[in-house]
Amino acid sequence: MNYQGQLIFATGNQNKVKEVAALLPDTIHVGSLDDINCTKDLPENQDTLEGNALEKARYVYDNHKANCFSEDTGLEVFELNGEPGVYSARYAGPEKDNNKNIDLLLKKLEGSTDRRARFRTVIALIIDGKEYTFEGIVNGTIRKERSGSGGFGYDPIFQPEGQEVTFAEMPMQQKAEMSHRGRAVKKLLAFFE
Repeated sequence: MNYQGQLIFATGNQNKVKEVAALLPDTIHVGSLDDINCTKDLPENQDTLEGNALEKARYVYDNHKANCFSEDTGLEVFELNGEPGVYSARYAGPEKDNNKNIDLLLKKLEGSTDRRARFRTVIALIIDGKEYTFEGIVNGTIRKERSGSGGFGYDPIFQPEGQEVTFAEMPMQQKAEMSHRGRAVKKLLAFFE
């Protein structure tokens, strides 16, 4: 699809907007919810990443008539049967506190030898009423303690496969290129090409 113009990224997280905007071509301007004066917390009432991504994109498209995309990301830990998964942002409570989420996860993994995990992102795109989804996955392990000051969310304890450092220790561009979100965005980009 040869699309040019503005696409609203249905998120209030400016870190995510910057990460994705860095990967898309200059012909696509990535706007945020602020650009369409959307101040409402977007609904996330589904029990799957796909469901949440579509629900947020549909809300923006239906209420603001803007071509848009949204994403939902979950950290899935094998030892914990996929937890925190779709509840990653609110794992330790509704306040979405990254440090409390990490603390809870590390506590649940105490004594565990299986620390395999994966980050999974689903992007939902709506252009002119047509819906598309794209998925990105990166496998890795959960460190026993935090390392690095960059990134956000679970980045300080997630070490991607084949790397010696966590996402929080990587420069943003390196993380963006290899991350779950980056991989989903590359599929989105391929769709536009």
